[in-house]
Amino acid sequence: MVQVRTIGYDCDVLVIGGGIVGMSTAHAISRAAPGTRVTVLEKEPGPARHQTGRNSGVIHSGIYYRPGSLKARYAVRGSAEMIKFCAEYGIPHAVTGKLIVATDRAELPRLHALAQRGRENGIAVRELGPAQITEYEPEITGLAAIHVGTTGTCDFTAVARQLGEASGAEIRYGARVVRVDRRPDRGVAVRTARGDTVRGRVLVNCAGLHCDGIARLTGDDPEVRIVPFRGEYYELARQDLVRGLVYPVPDPAFPFLGVHLTRGLDGSVHVGPNAVPALAREGYGWGVVRPREAAATAAWPGAWRLARRHWRHGVGELHRSLSKRAFVEEVRRLLPAVEPQDLVRAAPGVRAQAVRRDGTLVDDFLIRQSPRAIHVLNAPSPAASASLPIGREVARRALEALGPV
Repeated sequence: MVQVRTIGYDCDVLVIGGGIVGMSTAHAISRAAPGTRVTVLEKEPGPARHQTGRNSGVIHSGIYYRPGSLKARYAVRGSAEMIKFCAEYGIPHAVTGKLIVATDRAELPRLHALAQRGRENGIAVRELGPAQITEYEPEITGLAAIHVGTTGTCDFTAVARQLGEASGAEIRYGARVVRVDRRPDRGVAVRTARGDTVRGRVLVNCAGLHCDGIARLTGDDPEVRIVPFRGEYYELARQDLVRGLVYPVPDPAFPFLGVHLTRGLDGSVHVGPNAVPALAREGYGWGVVRPREAAATAAWPGAWRLARRHWRHGVGELHRSLSKRAFVEEVRRLLPAVEPQDLVRAAPGVRAQAVRRDGTLVDDFLIRQSPRAIHVLNAPSPAASASLPIGREVARRALEALGPV
């Protein structure tokens, strides 16, 4: 048990952000150091309102990620832990497995390399031919596929809520942070839009779409900027066309997994997402424009360098965003039977993608530390799947920063 002095502080560790990573961090601190006082500030009226609660709910196995990377290590470990956590607390979940399907001969070497990567990450994979694909998914066509048995789905919002409750942390909703005063000898003082001041000895920044802004409020240069990408989804009206989870072979030059088919816990089938630039950090539609945020993104040199490097991908994504028929054609690569009337618009999400000044996308989880502050600066998918080990790592750093008293 870590003994801490709390006189003069409202808490020992102050977590900004009530998504699944922030709640997992609070939970991990309470497990590692009972008695440590944790306060979580979340600007929304409830937990997991953005990245955590606006995705396809897939528990990723870790097959996609470079061996040895944080994504690979945490996703492989975290997926098993997530399933166990859901079972322990009665949170809806299912281990369904998934198919990754090659529909073009040019994708076959990438599919084989992906199978090898999965094995290097310790994941059991089965390589399939066309006839075996139809055993799993009768309406899906492809030249070859990988079956990954450890992939599943769950309710990540329920997971985040349960993590927060089990942590014993004080969770303050409706607490948007507007100012941070950090002094090495006095910890941090955070002011919210309501005018409240919360004092803590160590700050943990899990603010997701706003993490780079919180880092700058703290006085740290994150050296990256969040460039928001909106993922647009449809639901499949003919749910019987898809039994489980079906993905295309991803393009290694781009960090998104492509348009995929995901059967949820309620039987609905999500189709998507495509990825287009959002005009606000929480830009869930083309009509959501926040000029100051859009201008800040445009002023970041990395955003323009990224656009120049990936403009062909970008044009295709924009076309599919504006043209339902183009989106349908993309889906038909996997599911030839789909018709335009089968796709019904569903709730979109926004990915908080960290981009460096040179225009490169940060392709791994990024956690930075400075005196009295730990910043989680890149935690898009598979962060929800990997949230339990991520939370432990952030908690370890926070408790080290807290130190003996």
